[in-house]
Amino acid sequence: MSTQVPESKEQTESEPETKPVSQGKQKRDQKKRERREREAAEAEEQSQKEEAAKLAEDSYHLKVFRYDPEVEGKQEPRFDDFHVPYKQGMTVLDALIYARDEYDSSLTFRHSCRQAICGSDAMFVNGSQKLCCKTQLSDLSEPVRVEPLPHAEVVKDLVVDMEHFYDQMEAVEPYFQTNDLPEGELEEQRQTRENREKVKMSTRCIWCGACMSSCNIAAGNNDYLGPAAINKAYRFAMDEREGEEMKQHRLEIIERENGVWRCQTQFSCTEVCPKDIPLTEHIQELKREAVKNNLKFW
Repeated sequence: MSTQVPESKEQTESEPETKPVSQGKQKRDQKKRERREREAAEAEEQSQKEEAAKLAEDSYHLKVFRYDPEVEGKQEPRFDDFHVPYKQGMTVLDALIYARDEYDSSLTFRHSCRQAICGSDAMFVNGSQKLCCKTQLSDLSEPVRVEPLPHAEVVKDLVVDMEHFYDQMEAVEPYFQTNDLPEGELEEQRQTRENREKVKMSTRCIWCGACMSSCNIAAGNNDYLGPAAINKAYRFAMDEREGEEMKQHRLEIIERENGVWRCQTQFSCTEVCPKDIPLTEHIQELKREAVKNNLKFW
């Protein structure tokens, strides 16, 4: 006779065995751990670099505006500190690129040619609108405070929405138009040296938006054309090759309610223009042309 006690029904119905973890889940968990370790190592490396730069004699302290509406925890505007090793001839743009490449790859700003002709890196540096690629760090006091252009919607960090600025520029029809073409098919449409000198400075506009950002009138009135757009109108209205009929059309555009007469001659646009365009003078000259255009002697 067997002495083995038979297992009860309760005993035989044991708890279900735990399913083995799938290889796919193990791989995902491993990747997550590796990513966390890598991020921690990168953060530690960045911290060490910043500490080394902070202790170095030749370094600049940057306070950079940060904002990201799409990332939780970064939706509240703040300033981040970066200590950037200084080299002779270093610009604000160079320092921002170094901070992005070495410390924080999420730092976002616009830049393109780095030769002060594309206008994409206009920002608010130490309380004034400047082109970062043209602004020397050595000319600034520390900490160098870098912010997006005022009076524009911030998209992320130092990037602002330029759509309204471009709309105002397009409103003045910023392209050459004329009905006074030469009779000969191969004949040039000539311009006198004097007329070329008159419009020369106005042609230097690089559409950076610095002047518009500095204008208090534009800040309070979205319909105002703004100094950049009016300067572009000046460039063509004063070009003798377009003819009197087209000049009349351009004067009608700029002498409307939100055109040249909104300017209060504060000279803020002229002061911040990175291409040294006498914007306020051009606006005043267009005012005089508009007055003469409406004078009637009879």
